[in-house]
Amino acid sequence: MSRRPPALLFTIVALASCLLGYWFLTPREDKPAPSPWLQQWDVEVLRPLLEDRLTVGDLSQRLSASELWLQPRLDGPRLLLRGELDGWQVEGELTLSDAQRASLAAASGVRPNDPEQPQSAEMLTQLAGRNIEGLNLLPQQLVPATTLSASLGEPRLRLQLQEGEAWVYPQQGLTAHIKDGHVQLLRAVPKRLLQH
Repeated sequence: MSRRPPALLFTIVALASCLLGYWFLTPREDKPAPSPWLQQWDVEVLRPLLEDRLTVGDLSQRLSASELWLQPRLDGPRLLLRGELDGWQVEGELTLSDAQRASLAAASGVRPNDPEQPQSAEMLTQLAGRNIEGLNLLPQQLVPATTLSASLGEPRLRLQLQEGEAWVYPQQGLTAHIKDGHVQLLRAVPKRLLQH
C-alpha cells in the first residue's frame, strides 16, 4: 500500500484555499433592482400616455408646483405643463391641432421670437380635459442607466448620438438619452406617434 507524500496533500489544500479566498474577495457586480418610481410612473403616467388617455388634469395632480406655459415657435405656439415628479423636472406638451395653434397665436398675440409666458391657473383648469402629446423628463440627480435596464429590460434599439446614445423602448413609447452611463433625458409619446 503506497502512501501519498504529505507535500502533495499540503499543496492541494493550499491551492483550494487560495481559489476559495479569491472567489470570496473578487468583487461582483450586483444586479440593480428595478426602480420603484419607474414602475409607479409606468402605471400612473407612461401607460396612460402610451394609450393616449393622459390628460392635463391627470398629470397636473401628480406634479408638484405645476404651471402652464405658452411657448412661441415658428410652427405655432405650444402649451406646456411643467412641474416636478419624484426629483424629475417634467414638461408635458398639450395636444393642439394646427387650427388651435393658429387661434392661440391670434388670441395671445405672441410672435415666434417672443419669450415664453406663464398662463393663469384658470386656463390650466379650463384645459384639464385636454390630452398630453408627449413628455420630457429631466432628472435632477444622477440616475444610472442600469436602473432603467433593470426596470424595463434591454432596449429594443440603441442609437449612437453625437454625445452618448439613445435607448429606444417602443413598447413603452419611451426613449432615453444616455451619456456616461447615466440617464440625461426620458422622452415619452403616445403609441399613435410611433406608428408613423
